[in-house]
Amino acid sequence: MRRYDDLDLTPPWKQPRKPAPEVPAEPDLVVEEVGTGFCGAVIRTEKTAEGPTVTLEDRFGKHRVFPLTPRGFMIDGRVVTLTLPGRVAATGPLLSASGSIAVRDHTARVARDGRIYVEGRHDAELVERVWGHDLRVEGVVVEYLEGVDDLPSVVESFAPGPDARLGVLVDHLVPGTKEWRIAESVTSAHALVVGHPYVDVWEAVKPSSVGIAAWPRIPRGEDWKTGVCRELGWPPDTGAAWRRILDSVRTYRDLEPSLLGRVEELIDFVTAPEG
Repeated sequence: MRRYDDLDLTPPWKQPRKPAPEVPAEPDLVVEEVGTGFCGAVIRTEKTAEGPTVTLEDRFGKHRVFPLTPRGFMIDGRVVTLTLPGRVAATGPLLSASGSIAVRDHTARVARDGRIYVEGRHDAELVERVWGHDLRVEGVVVEYLEGVDDLPSVVESFAPGPDARLGVLVDHLVPGTKEWRIAESVTSAHALVVGHPYVDVWEAVKPSSVGIAAWPRIPRGEDWKTGVCRELGWPPDTGAAWRRILDSVRTYRDLEPSLLGRVEELIDFVTAPEG
């Protein structure tokens, strides 16, 4: 005769869920994200201030980034918990997206009088994506210029000084260009104007991160963003294209060195101690 005191009569919906098997998120592993149904191959994992993430690439070359949450993925219909490959005990420093040591449990400091201006909303969003943590720790506010033509009036209005330095990031800062001549007109010792060589900040994102072979060359006189969408076979929606590009950026590794160095230079300049 079966003994009922040996049985677990707890209703299934009240029973604690068994932990899912842990599977290292090795490159090329194909998984499905439980919440969205997005299916793709692992192309990289990152350890960020917000927690570990995994980037998946589907069969169309689209990239999506997901947090490595427990029971967050499926492999062959089986729920699993993805982990960082070859993970070690979390005793080392946690890095921010820019590669600097992340400050845990930090409350953003009061904003400095110094500022960093960047040319365009996309530039500002990209800087926030990679350097946002660092900027909040340092109390640096990033604002954007509508266009480089406004730079002289912005500098004059800002009136940079020893305790209020001004850093400016300009697109397509190449000798002999209009942008170069305008930047050269800024002579204040308390203002620093630097730039990257790209026509648009989109190009500062590595093609491999976006899932393309290279950024196409667009004839002069044609709207660059529109031409890029056409050449890459993307819908003619530059806003959607930018969201696709920005979503592919998780850390400094997704950006070209020519942009990385300039932004780091501006942050150092604006946060340098007086004297």
